[in-house]
Amino acid sequence: MNYIVDSVDSALKLLSHVAEHPGQGVTELANQLGINKSRAYRMLCTLELHRFVVQDTRASTYALGPQAFVIGVAAAQQNTLVRSAQKHMLVLNQAINENVVLRVREGLETVCVARCESTHEMRTIGAVGNRRSLNSGASGKILLAFAPDAVKTEYFVRLKKLPQPPDLLKLVDELDAIARKGYAVSVGEVTVGAVAISVPIRDVSGEAVAAVSVSGPEMRISRIEIPDYLDRLQACSRTISAELGYTAPQMNPLPA
Repeated sequence: MNYIVDSVDSALKLLSHVAEHPGQGVTELANQLGINKSRAYRMLCTLELHRFVVQDTRASTYALGPQAFVIGVAAAQQNTLVRSAQKHMLVLNQAINENVVLRVREGLETVCVARCESTHEMRTIGAVGNRRSLNSGASGKILLAFAPDAVKTEYFVRLKKLPQPPDLLKLVDELDAIARKGYAVSVGEVTVGAVAISVPIRDVSGEAVAAVSVSGPEMRISRIEIPDYLDRLQACSRTISAELGYTAPQMNPLPA
């Protein structure tokens, strides 16, 4: 039996689309969601009444409203992963003064769910809620390398359909290497001149539920500094994972 309420389903899809694509008008939103323009307008009016969206009357476009912020703050406070991670991310951020970012996989994308910003004038810019294609940047590579096989297969099928698909064998080898090492490093992949180092966070099941990363300009995070940043990042990840109930497997001692 289907218990989905169509009107609520449509309104939530519309709200999510506004969150990901602010500054669009009714016509654009209706066309991109494949719904009737008048229906889209009525839903926007309802969401605006409850302050989930606000309209820029000069441009007739929509963005998230204050109630969406209230929900977002409450979600961050109630989410065990974010609540556990943020305090340890902040400690790392204050120790190295570089961006520390937490991303999770949602479908075939990654979403930023927490950030601690560097105070340096030169730094990479991002925001909570930012989305990227899976495998984009060091965090994406971590989340794809440790994803279930079904997710990898689905992602590879999507890549094959691109006009200029990447070398999949090379990508598979890269992901296998990341899974063996337990970390990923990207240089200039998302932002020119930026370096990112990422490691997985695991929960009680042992699954990689998130990726935590450090990022900054190459002039501050050179190859010489990477091992130190990686050690600090791995320590941060171990602490967060332990709070989520993960117990690392014990290594069998070598025979005498």
